[in-house]
Amino acid sequence: MSDAASEKNTVLMEKIVSLCKRRGFIFQSAEIYGGLNGCWDYGPLGAELKRNLKEYWWRKNVQEREDILGMDGSILTHQEVLKASGHVGGFSDPMCDCLLSKARLRADQIEPQDGVVYSYAGAFHEESGWSVDRGYSVLVTEGQDENKARKTARLYYAQFLTDKQISPKKLELADESTEKVAGTTQFNPENGSLLTEPREFNLMFKTHMGASAENGDESSVAYLRPETAQTIFTQFKNVAETNRVKLPFGIAQIGKSFRNEINPRNYTFRSREFEQMEIEFFCRPDEGMDLTDEWLELRLKFYEEIGIPREHLHILDVPDGERAHYSKKTYDIEYEFPFGIQELEGVAYRTDYDLMKHKECSGKPLDFFDDETKEKLIPHVVEPSAGCDRTILALICEAFDEETVTDEKGKEEVRTVMRFSPRMAPIKVAVLPLLKNKPGLVEKARKIQQMLTPFMTVFYDETAAIGRRYRRQDEVGTPFCVTIDFDTLGESGEELKDTVTLRHRDSMEQERVSIAELRNFLLDRIH
Repeated sequence: MSDAASEKNTVLMEKIVSLCKRRGFIFQSAEIYGGLNGCWDYGPLGAELKRNLKEYWWRKNVQEREDILGMDGSILTHQEVLKASGHVGGFSDPMCDCLLSKARLRADQIEPQDGVVYSYAGAFHEESGWSVDRGYSVLVTEGQDENKARKTARLYYAQFLTDKQISPKKLELADESTEKVAGTTQFNPENGSLLTEPREFNLMFKTHMGASAENGDESSVAYLRPETAQTIFTQFKNVAETNRVKLPFGIAQIGKSFRNEINPRNYTFRSREFEQMEIEFFCRPDEGMDLTDEWLELRLKFYEEIGIPREHLHILDVPDGERAHYSKKTYDIEYEFPFGIQELEGVAYRTDYDLMKHKECSGKPLDFFDDETKEKLIPHVVEPSAGCDRTILALICEAFDEETVTDEKGKEEVRTVMRFSPRMAPIKVAVLPLLKNKPGLVEKARKIQQMLTPFMTVFYDETAAIGRRYRRQDEVGTPFCVTIDFDTLGESGEELKDTVTLRHRDSMEQERVSIAELRNFLLDRIH
């Protein structure tokens, strides 16, 4: 991506973030206290958007299918469950700390760099007699001034000054040496400072349960679940035995998961608290590969149905060396965010790994009797696992648009419009009396609002000029506006009495619709 394109996308993302706060989609959690990094709160419009997504996902994957059942598992998770799954002891990232800024970086995400390493044995301040003997190095890449290394080193050694009145600029550096390097990952790309050696950092949130927690009793340890999958696997037997299922069948769940991400970034894309929409689809061993391909197509179709066109999605067939060790086949469904192409969902063929591990570690039988083959087996699993918050962000990015329009006075202006699919839009219709000081218009508008409210999310607005009210609804993505005017009251004749002006968000075109037909007209277009 060119620098110009990158800058353009950065500006676009800033506009999207600004709109989300201004219009009540998403807020920084605990903002009045400086914010809680990696955590976000959904405002009124964001909550509606998220509810629409989750309800449609549940409808398509549970309500409209006979072979998938739903469940809602506990967030607090037994430590033995996560030991069996490999999360305790294995769910970690290699991390490095910057010796200068103390920033923490993932070692496997540091891009290799070339340049000259400036190394020092320590620093001293001749006038005061202060000194420190501690090795330190700085990387200077091509095109950077070598004085950058000395400035960075002085800032590093200044951390050890006992007299804070001494300026870092007054420090002398000891035993400077240089060495050319290529492909190094030992230095912070942001400032050139040396990093610590990588060490494993566990990503799970650990807690203690019960009265014995204060005594440090290891049996009181529990975790906030790092994924929803494990609660499905541990309840596989109960669900199967209580619901007369036959292979293949699935268990679906929508719920919160938690990961102590070291570097939450890209707005809500990578957060410490997030929601997953996940299916574990149990099948016979010889069905797994074909079902993985089938689920990929089903999931792509779902994204199209909620307003993300297929041409903005990318399919990554994850190669052997990059897949999780338990996966025989994995597809990543990726979206073109302004900050880059990133994963929305994974469709993974997990084989029988999870059920076998829980059978082994719990000592409980997790076999399933297959009526068709008349034999017991441990089912294999295909897992479509989507990020709810990531999908919300994709919907917002996809919907955001700016266009130049000409107003009724011939003046050009920029119209900001959120082009949500009607089935995803937080508000389905706005009801707008033309004037708020005409009781007949207001009374009729309120009756229409009451008629529609049981069937959809309705917003009533009688404040400001009608054009300004239209723009406000454009900016929050309302697909339809219904205006109650004097024609509605029959002042222009019986022909238009009890009709309303219906405005379409995307085209801004208007048409007359009778009040009697309005509900069905809208329902046909929002589901």
